[in-house]
Amino acid sequence: MRPDTPAENVDHTAEAARLERTAALYPEDAEALLLRAAAHLELSGDRPAATALYDRLLSTPDTLENPSLVRALKASNLWEYDHEAEARAIIEGLRTSAPRDPAPWVIIAEALESHDELEAAAETFTQAATLLLSDPTEPPSSTHPVLYGRHRVRRMLGLPHDDWDTLADTLHTSSVSLDELHDPKRVWSLGSDNPAELQAEISRLRAELGAYREALSRPFPVAVLHWPAPELTELLAAYPALASEYPSHTEHLSAIESSLRELASSGTTNLGIVTGTVPSYEAFAASESTSPEDLALLPQYATTLAARGRAVAWPPQRGAGCWCGSDRQYQECHGLPRA
Repeated sequence: MRPDTPAENVDHTAEAARLERTAALYPEDAEALLLRAAAHLELSGDRPAATALYDRLLSTPDTLENPSLVRALKASNLWEYDHEAEARAIIEGLRTSAPRDPAPWVIIAEALESHDELEAAAETFTQAATLLLSDPTEPPSSTHPVLYGRHRVRRMLGLPHDDWDTLADTLHTSSVSLDELHDPKRVWSLGSDNPAELQAEISRLRAELGAYREALSRPFPVAVLHWPAPELTELLAAYPALASEYPSHTEHLSAIESSLRELASSGTTNLGIVTGTVPSYEAFAASESTSPEDLALLPQYATTLAARGRAVAWPPQRGAGCWCGSDRQYQECHGLPRA
């Protein structure tokens, strides 16, 4: 169940409890599962309980994949139930630490925006864009919300377009332009007595909501399973029958790239790679009441990891490191054109 589901359609408290139980079974995925649980608690109205989950995660920061994201979510949540001073302190700390992930920036900037701190929100979005957009001609998709949020806040402040606003317009693909979506006068039109104005605004809102829901409900990627060299060695030592599937680590890596290219050429989109570990795979086999040597279990394991949000998008962005973990860029490693 997605955390964006309306409260009348789901028991968010029960869903949070289920996710906490699942996190106990799969500790390697605890961070993602507990963040979803916290989102359900926020939607249920139990914001103190959500804060307790964020604090639980932050009590072991060295084990977190993205502690800045957890801190940003905690700040946003705190501000919603009258802990403004603590929220502001966390936001200022994040801005000082300057995380390289766009998500925390978007969350804290939107928290400022939602509390009418428009100038501070614009400064935060701009700081993020300055830090993260090293190549403004081809910004990674993960940075697009930074540009869209910056465009929105600057539009509300009545500021003229600059180069980044123009870039945001270029990246936006909805039939309704960003200038229309972010026009402050749209709010006034909702109080209009003119049916034509109201209908036009409803159409714009539907387009905006449709794009938002499409992004939220995008299915998890079609993922291919990747074993790092040490994990594959351990796997084959424990389960020799899998050697037929993995003759060598080099061939395994080549097979991953070939499979993904074949899927892409056949028109399959939203592709990804999930990285397996032997303990996680053994736990999955036990949960399925089958042997880890069952070859049919491997794609099921990959799908389960993808469903838990463990997939990394393929192909990597231009200039990014190769998915195989080498020190080379993807275009100079497994992304080289095949003969």
